[in-house]
Amino acid sequence: QVQLVESGGGLVQAGGSLRLSCAASGRTSREDVMGWFRQAPGKEREFVAAIRLSGGRIDYADSVKGRFTISRDNAKNTVYLQMNSLKPEDTAVYYCAAGWIFATTGTEYDYWGQGTQVTVSS
Repeated sequence: QVQLVESGGGLVQAGGSLRLSCAASGRTSREDVMGWFRQAPGKEREFVAAIRLSGGRIDYADSVKGRFTISRDNAKNTVYLQMNSLKPEDTAVYYCAAGWIFATTGTEYDYWGQGTQVTVSS
């Protein structure tokens, strides 16, 4: 059973930075894509970034391009999301997900973490 545990969320002022981590256990070669999604109160879950662990293919939502960076440490089974120049509209619960298909839609992912809250104050 794959387990994903996010950490690194918190409260930060606009313009600040945070780094989220997603530690995976029980992952097999079938869970080769790791993604970050977020959901703000009253809004639908949205794609943030994804990375294929073998090969390194990366994609970002337009809203975070140039500000967020997804990376991986395969030896640690951990994926990171470096978030810079944070804006109040980045406030959301951030979820890590794992799957096989490289996708920007959450339904393509098989496993999800419990989420970590990111709050950006203006």
